[in-house]
Amino acid sequence: MKKTQKIDSQTVIRFIMDHMLVVILIALAIITAMVEPKFLKVSNLTNIMRQFGALSFVALGLTFAIICGFIDLSIPGMLNICAVMSVILVNPLGQVGALIMTLIFGLFAGFLNGALITRSGGTTQAEGLFITFGMSQVWSAAAMLISDGKTQQLRWCDRPYTIFKFMGSYNVFGVIPIAMVLFVAVMLILNFYHKRTYSGRCMSLAGGNKTAANLAGIHVNVTIMRTLAIGGMMTAMGALMLVSRVTNASPTVGLGYDNDAILSVVVGGTSLAGGKGNVLGTMLGVLLVTLLSNCMNLLGVSNHMQYVMKGAVLIFAIWADNRKNLHSN
Repeated sequence: MKKTQKIDSQTVIRFIMDHMLVVILIALAIITAMVEPKFLKVSNLTNIMRQFGALSFVALGLTFAIICGFIDLSIPGMLNICAVMSVILVNPLGQVGALIMTLIFGLFAGFLNGALITRSGGTTQAEGLFITFGMSQVWSAAAMLISDGKTQQLRWCDRPYTIFKFMGSYNVFGVIPIAMVLFVAVMLILNFYHKRTYSGRCMSLAGGNKTAANLAGIHVNVTIMRTLAIGGMMTAMGALMLVSRVTNASPTVGLGYDNDAILSVVVGGTSLAGGKGNVLGTMLGVLLVTLLSNCMNLLGVSNHMQYVMKGAVLIFAIWADNRKNLHSN
């Protein structure tokens, strides 16, 4: 009888460890709801889902980059330039043209990151880190130049911007923001691409061991450029969601999004060593980061303390990831 109880307790502990992120999310929601009842109001829950938009798309793109063996630090600069561009292009191209050109530019910017990494021979994570950081500075400067350092407002546009309004304020069934619906659709498509296609599997193999992937006949350089191009387009999509929600675009709007995106991806279970991870885990990571911010705002926690909390969570996630890799090896 004692032996059965021991096995049962071990099973429960193992289940909790395997689903730690879900357990933390549930515990965080329960504790916050007990301390601050406003947390469970429909308006607050809808607001949480609306905040999901920008960060969720950025984190999806970064997931693929990290799986491929790189941490893309160009996110803030790309968000800055894509956000400003999307507003400025409404007048000359119309809202559809502005949306399409912003997505194409994001795809190009991500591809350029990949090309610089592969053509320079900087295919290690550290070299890629500095190359993408440098590109972030370039895109941030470009955003400042084309906006003259001023925040661009959608209400200044002479042509309609109803699509932006739709993405930013429309709720399905009056509760679920359209941004959340778009995110789930894109997430499922990317999950299928990663798990079920040859190109998606090449991404994991190249991130796990580039030498072995080359010997297996995988075009590693092409895989890197394709992966970062997808990441760039997801960042552009995040910029569009952000502009739609706040109806303006500052040339510094992307500040801090790289930290939250890295936190979401790592907490979601993607290994910083590369080769392992999935977008479904990233979704839970984004939910944790968004919930954490919302809970701390409701409880009146200062911005400085919020940075401390997020930093502590990131350090713990990296420590847990390293421990997991040590045990698996």
